[in-house]
Amino acid sequence: MANPSLLILPGDGIGPEVMEEVKRVIAWFGDKRSLAFDVSEDLVGGAAYDAHGTPLHDDTMARALQADAVLLGAVGGPKYDDLDFSVKPERGLLRLRKEMDLFSNLRPAQCFDALADFSSLKKDLVAGLDIMIVRELTSGVYFGEPRGIFEEGNERVGINTQRYTESEIDRVARSAFELARRRSNKVCSMEKANVMESGILWREVVQKVHDEDYPDVELSHMYADNGAMQLVRAPKQFDVILTDNLFGDILSDCAAMLTGSLGMLPSASLGAPAANGRPKALYEPVHGSAPDITGQAKANPIACILSFAMALRYSFDQGDEAARLEAAIETVLANGARTADLMGEEGGTPISTTEMGDEILKALDASL
Repeated sequence: MANPSLLILPGDGIGPEVMEEVKRVIAWFGDKRSLAFDVSEDLVGGAAYDAHGTPLHDDTMARALQADAVLLGAVGGPKYDDLDFSVKPERGLLRLRKEMDLFSNLRPAQCFDALADFSSLKKDLVAGLDIMIVRELTSGVYFGEPRGIFEEGNERVGINTQRYTESEIDRVARSAFELARRRSNKVCSMEKANVMESGILWREVVQKVHDEDYPDVELSHMYADNGAMQLVRAPKQFDVILTDNLFGDILSDCAAMLTGSLGMLPSASLGAPAANGRPKALYEPVHGSAPDITGQAKANPIACILSFAMALRYSFDQGDEAARLEAAIETVLANGARTADLMGEEGGTPISTTEMGDEILKALDASL
């Protein structure tokens, strides 16, 4: 059988730097674990604009639709701030999400023990934290119509419409329940059913999907404002949080900062299964292109490497190998290796992007 395919889109800023370390990790799994991938590479964002005058060439889009998974670095930078909105680097990423129909966004908030002191919360609240937020990504208030700024009487009014269909809620709920079965088998669905009709429908559909097809998964419901409070009061009560596009945007950023560093956080955006059973999938670190440190070997590659770990788990059914990679990163951090973004008050000398990759590869070797 052919090897599974990975399309790598390094992008802009620190994207190519962190992706180099990911490529070394991918090669390690091929050499040491007989887990080979057919890897190809292309342009996205500002890099694609420089080469083609568009942030995502049609040929690249076609390749993304054919790949078993897409791994993206970062897009954007001040060089492109004056471009027309239609060709800004971020439009390339949005096109990928739209045309691949990536409706389920997975944002883990995992706190490695060695970094628990970086959180703004007390260490005992976040040490060992492992939450997954499943955010509906292609509907809701960011896409609903009507929308815009209109004249009404003698003043302007801004309108955005929160809109969800039963089928849109159904498919992202199934994504959350399936994910929970791989974890601690708990889902907390968050909405505002007390004041929003879309929240009432959300709760009804999620409950129906649960009762009919996932009765083995523990399901609870919570208003999203209470959910935000609970995330900073007692975050470890949660396993999988399911929520809509708007609340997911807010809650995932809140949960992300519980861990103390955006440089540590991966994400996945998943669509419906393709003919081979694998979901359409895009994996990317949460951090941006960080133009202020581009080319200085200061970038932390861990978020991008953890994004590959998510690909191993959710696209390629290699949960044990994903856990191996995550454990190697845990070991490296426990041994005190730190890039510049992870330097605490105790000071010390940060290691470079490549040196962090070296340490992770050593830890992987030691796991054999």
